[in-house]
Amino acid sequence: MNHELPPGLHPDTLAVRAAVPRSPYGENSEALYLTSGYVQPSAEASARRFAGEEEGYTYGRTGNPTVSSLEQRLAAMEGTEACLATASGMSAIMLMCFGLLKAGDHVLFSQSVFGSTLKLIGSEFARFGVTSTTVPQADLAAWKAAIRPQTRLLFAETPTNPLTEVCDMAALAGLAQDAGAWLAVDNCFATPALQRPIEYGADIVIHSGTKYLDGQGRVMAGAICAPRQMITAQLLPVQKNAGMVLSPFNAWVVLKGLETLGLRMHAQSAQALALAQWLEAHPAVARVHYPGLPSHPQHALAMRQMGGVGGAVLAFDVKASSAEQARARAFHVLDSLRVLSLCTNLGDTKTLCAHPASTSHGKLAEEQRQAAGIGQGLIRVAVGLEHMQDIKDDLMRGFAGLERA
Repeated sequence: MNHELPPGLHPDTLAVRAAVPRSPYGENSEALYLTSGYVQPSAEASARRFAGEEEGYTYGRTGNPTVSSLEQRLAAMEGTEACLATASGMSAIMLMCFGLLKAGDHVLFSQSVFGSTLKLIGSEFARFGVTSTTVPQADLAAWKAAIRPQTRLLFAETPTNPLTEVCDMAALAGLAQDAGAWLAVDNCFATPALQRPIEYGADIVIHSGTKYLDGQGRVMAGAICAPRQMITAQLLPVQKNAGMVLSPFNAWVVLKGLETLGLRMHAQSAQALALAQWLEAHPAVARVHYPGLPSHPQHALAMRQMGGVGGAVLAFDVKASSAEQARARAFHVLDSLRVLSLCTNLGDTKTLCAHPASTSHGKLAEEQRQAAGIGQGLIRVAVGLEHMQDIKDDLMRGFAGLERA
């Protein structure tokens, strides 16, 4: 039998139970519906469904039961009215901008966001008459000063990729509300297992499901969690016409990944804290960027917003006397890895290491990288579930030879 879930369930329970009703076969594990089209009960019903007058699936580009299960589950976990799944995290950001903005509008966003986000909003949408301004992530006065009458969207990651900077979501929500703008928060690093931006006043939550929502580096996926009216009236029509939809198989993989999200996030965050503490004391390391450390500039804020947990991603700068030496030393550490993966993804159960200045932020102008704090000696580590001593030993292979690098 299908029963409607009672209200007030914990997000951990919703991560396992929220989904579309079971089929007549009574499957306990959510079904994977691999179909691009749907047989209609009658021509009249088909006409009503295509006109939006009756619920029902019509075509793979406009809906799928497996994708709907993912959308319902993630919306329930984030505490939003609805969710729209997309082909990738970047397509979710693009869909949000296409659906909400027009020529002449202004976007205000953090200079510390992911490199592709900087390029998409700052360069690609500029071609369509959408202007933008970047500000320091944690400088609330700078956010306030940069707001214009044309500002329609404030956008922030918290924590950011890769420096793990944290923003005061409640304060930004207040600024957005006063300006008549929306606040969108990229919750990729923390996920709803650690924080729910809606509770701090955000209007929109963006996800790259490719990361922790999947959890094992298998598929590409994205999502927008937002009010139902915004999704149905402003975002869904754009998605239907543009076709930036999530495949049923990828939706099913992420749907099953969500079932272990809370367990993974807390276990990997504990690993990241232990590694960050070890790195902070290592003589080859100049600085560690991790919200769980008291040395982090926004440590207290991060602990309040993220339930006392710092997340599973950290970054560190190797000691060096010049940018050239820093790059060479960072490359030496990465090339010495034998257990950990040199890989630009994150959110996997395997520990992944990357050099942001030459990968995720490699296409930015040097002044943009400097403004974002991305130095040549910076290494990002998305900490996985290997034994901690093996993680430390693998990094030590590189540290041990730094004097020769």
